[in-house]
Amino acid sequence: MAQVDKLLKYQETDEKILRIERETGNSEERKNYVQAKTFLTKAPEKLDALDAKATELTSLLNELNKKYSEIAETLSDFDHIDEMVDGGADISFYRKNVTQITEKLKVIKADVAALSKAVKDADEEYQAMKKKTIAVQKQYAEYSEVYKNFKEGKQKEALTVKKELDAIAKDIDKDVLRKYEIKRSERIFPILCPVKDGRCSKCGSELSLAGKELISSGSVVECDNCHRILYKE
Repeated sequence: MAQVDKLLKYQETDEKILRIERETGNSEERKNYVQAKTFLTKAPEKLDALDAKATELTSLLNELNKKYSEIAETLSDFDHIDEMVDGGADISFYRKNVTQITEKLKVIKADVAALSKAVKDADEEYQAMKKKTIAVQKQYAEYSEVYKNFKEGKQKEALTVKKELDAIAKDIDKDVLRKYEIKRSERIFPILCPVKDGRCSKCGSELSLAGKELISSGSVVECDNCHRILYKE
C-alpha cells in the first residue's frame, strides 16, 4: 500500500500541472492569440479570392456593356422607319424586330445593373477585409506579447510543481510510474481510482473475479473498461 499512497501523492501533485495546462490552454490570452493568428493565416488566401472575384465580375460587366452597345447600335438600322411608312411599305416585320431588340436591351440593362452592384459589393468586401487584416496585424503583435508573458508565468509555476513531482517519483516503482505516464499521455485522468463495491469508481465497471482477488490482497489492477489503475482504499 505504501506504493499506492506514494502514487496517489504523485497524482495529486500531477493534477496541479494538469490544472496549469488547462488554465493556459483555456485562457483569454491564448484565445486572442490563436484567433488573431488563424485570421492572419487565412487572410492572404481570402484576399486573393476576393480580388479574383472582383476581377472576374468586372470582366463580365465589361463584356455585358459591350454586348449592350452592339445590340443598341442595331437600332440605328431602323432610324428611317418613318420614311418607310410614308412610302407605303409593310413595316410590321421591322416593328417586330425593334420590339424584340428593345426587350433584349431591357434584360441586358437589368443584368448590367445587377452585375454593377455585385462588382461594387465585391470591392467593398475586399476593402473591408484588407482594413480588418491591417487592424488584426496590430492586435496580433499585442496578443503575442501578452500570451508569451502569460505562458512563461505558467511555465514557471509548472516547473516548480515538476520539481515536487520528481522528488516523489524517486520512491515509486519505475514500472508502475512508466504505466502511469503512458496513461497520462493518453489524457486519462485521474489515473488512480478506488474500487467501490467491486466496481471501478470512475466508470462503474465490475471487476473480474481475478481482479477482485488481486484487489483484496492489496495489489492494484487495471480497469478492463476505462483502463485506469484501481486500488482498494
